[in-house]
Amino acid sequence: MTLDVLARVKIVVDLHAMAETRLRGQGQRYTRNHRAVVEAFDEAGRPLSLPELLQRRRELAQSSAYRSIAVLEGAGVVHRLVTGTDFARFELAQELTEHHHHHRVCASCGEIEDFTLPADLETALDKALGRIAKRVAFVPHSHQLDLVGVCASCS
Repeated sequence: MTLDVLARVKIVVDLHAMAETRLRGQGQRYTRNHRAVVEAFDEAGRPLSLPELLQRRRELAQSSAYRSIAVLEGAGVVHRLVTGTDFARFELAQELTEHHHHHRVCASCGEIEDFTLPADLETALDKALGRIAKRVAFVPHSHQLDLVGVCASCS
């Protein structure tokens, strides 16, 4: 195996170990269905709606997928992104993927794309948000920026 493949295997193993730990902390088990949902989000590399998840994992019953998402969200494994469309979208919690990112959200179709900021801009944003939080004795843990507009397909 190449080093890239070995690194990817380690990340996936760590992801599953962290998901299982978070679930156990909530008194839940890391079932086959939970694992399939986590793998689908990991492989997608972008937020998915429930219908998109079901297209990727045809072996999952809709009710099982709903239950798994609810349990995973409650344990902090999955994060819900609400858009103006009929379906919320979900993604793995950033702390599990070690991939800090922000979102472009289309207000028309609800499509969500991840984007990252240059390191210097991310640092400046962190400092500005820290100052804002300090004014009201707020202790920030993280931040997320949603850029809302209209995507190229809808404009």
